[in-house]
Amino acid sequence: MDYKFIILLIGFAIVAIAGNQIAKVFQKLKFPLITGLIITGIIAGSSLLKFIPAKTLPELSFLNDLALAIIAFSAGSELYLKELRSRINSIKWMTIGQLTITFIVSSIVIFYASDYIPFMKELSSNVKMIIAVLFGVIFVARSPSSAIAVINELRANGPFTKTSMGVTVVKDVLVIVLFAICFAVAKAVINEGGELGFTFLLFLLIELVLSFALGIVLGKILQVPLSLKFSEPIKGLFIIGLGFGAYVFATFVREHTEVFFNHEIILEPLLICIIASFYITNYTKNRIEFINLLEKISPTIYIIFFTLTGASLSLQTLVEVFWIALALFVLRLITMVLGGIFGVVAAKDDKRYTFISWMPYVTQAGVALGLTTIIAAEFPEWGYEFQTIIIAIIVINQLIGPPLFKYAINLVGESHLKHKTPEYDGVRDAVIFGLESQAIALAGSLKSHGWTPKIVAVTNEKVDNPNDIPVVCIRDISLKSIESLHLANAEAIVCLMSDKENFDISELVYEHVGTKDIIVRYNGSRHFLEKFKELGVRIMDPSSAMINLLDHFVRSPNATSILLGLDTTQDSIDVEIRNKDIHGMTLRDLRFPTDVIVLSVVRKEQVIISHGYTRLRLGDIVTLVGTFESLENIRFKLES
Repeated sequence: MDYKFIILLIGFAIVAIAGNQIAKVFQKLKFPLITGLIITGIIAGSSLLKFIPAKTLPELSFLNDLALAIIAFSAGSELYLKELRSRINSIKWMTIGQLTITFIVSSIVIFYASDYIPFMKELSSNVKMIIAVLFGVIFVARSPSSAIAVINELRANGPFTKTSMGVTVVKDVLVIVLFAICFAVAKAVINEGGELGFTFLLFLLIELVLSFALGIVLGKILQVPLSLKFSEPIKGLFIIGLGFGAYVFATFVREHTEVFFNHEIILEPLLICIIASFYITNYTKNRIEFINLLEKISPTIYIIFFTLTGASLSLQTLVEVFWIALALFVLRLITMVLGGIFGVVAAKDDKRYTFISWMPYVTQAGVALGLTTIIAAEFPEWGYEFQTIIIAIIVINQLIGPPLFKYAINLVGESHLKHKTPEYDGVRDAVIFGLESQAIALAGSLKSHGWTPKIVAVTNEKVDNPNDIPVVCIRDISLKSIESLHLANAEAIVCLMSDKENFDISELVYEHVGTKDIIVRYNGSRHFLEKFKELGVRIMDPSSAMINLLDHFVRSPNATSILLGLDTTQDSIDVEIRNKDIHGMTLRDLRFPTDVIVLSVVRKEQVIISHGYTRLRLGDIVTLVGTFESLENIRFKLES
């Protein structure tokens, strides 16, 4: 291998690593991650520092192919049909409205306004029409990753959110199909000067059918490494290699078919990859593992892709086209508003959505940039000016899009942010869901330590109070039942039912009540394990708890005895600092009794290594070990 190429790769890797760190700074300033990566690429590129000279970009083009394959895999993996069925009518009409109106209106307006766009001014009418159509295609593209980020941040759920997510992923699949058609037409008209006759249309149909078929074949091939017991890094390399292989194969077919057919068969690797991903997601058992692997691969791939994209830009051109980009951004918004109104009216959706239904679809990222990169490489005479304008629009969309989506979700009331932890009322309440022997034993233990426990049974029948522990019966697990329990002041909630019931309770408490601690007994359903983690509940897994307990008994028997209450002279407690007089004081100034030890201080979910000079703050959780009497005295001092 050429040593100059190796040096080039090492140099680019250094720039990409630096870009990742710089992008994190931009994130702190509330800028999107890709903005920082693109700016780093511009600085390192031929416009400024020239760490990545323009003449070296063709040698790095294979990195674009790698990234585009992963982008297509990611887009296809989001299109999970089972999750879209409940809103299929709304998704259908909103997709039609957003795709057709945005594409057609944008293309027409840009064609007639082409004389005001510098790089289009001197071109022929045919080329202007092609460029206008390509603008229209890019305007349709959306960003599933950005939508998911907003939905996860707000824990959004409801008809508006489901429709938005469905339309987003469907559009990204359809836009790649639309792009394949328009791009083929563009190459025929511009590069070959050909006419769009029957032969061209026949070959275009053959190419699309072949791309779809090869996508299914690639999906079946992807199943093989996913089904084998390889480590995650090996499976990740297989995914990257097979995605890149789609580009290599498409190039091979293009170069060799003209000899046999007197016509190049041009396969669309993006379409092949997205169909393969769609197949894995919907028709195999490997969906979850495939998505998890993509989530681990994608960050590194995106760093490479966006940095390289920035390096290919001209800063001077970017400044020159900013106002044009701003005007086209406004045009795109107008077409999206019209498409949104059409979608709501046609689907007969809630009228509240009429004038906000376009807001979820503003943000753009990977797919739009990927398609733009392909255009720039194929049509270098005007492609890089086209790419620069699109990237400027994408940056604006990244800044404006997420706040608009958040506003729309909050406006329709589908945000489910965690409620604030209730104020301490002086009584340590614990609510235990599930009437069984462990629940009764736990309630008795908590009662002996000064807590006020209550057991909740999900039944229509009355039950006796075991060991004088209050038992409350509810008919089902619903918001109405949860509200009837008046859990607002509960210090802790323990769920000892099935994983499904435990999750339903935890989610309702998380979203509508708020409490300091939700503890669930995990019963082994992997489907709910990740969901519990997303809610941030404390998970107790009986299958591993015994092993961990025995391990601690072996390594630290004295500490374990104290924590389990086997040492009747010692106990351990967590105390929250609520006494305003304690705020700002150091541990050494508190003069704790000599029979009390401070094990840890937790502040905003971060453990602080404590020492005598550690200053306490309101809300800190202090873990203490000592005698019962001393601990109660300290608790009173810190909490009152």
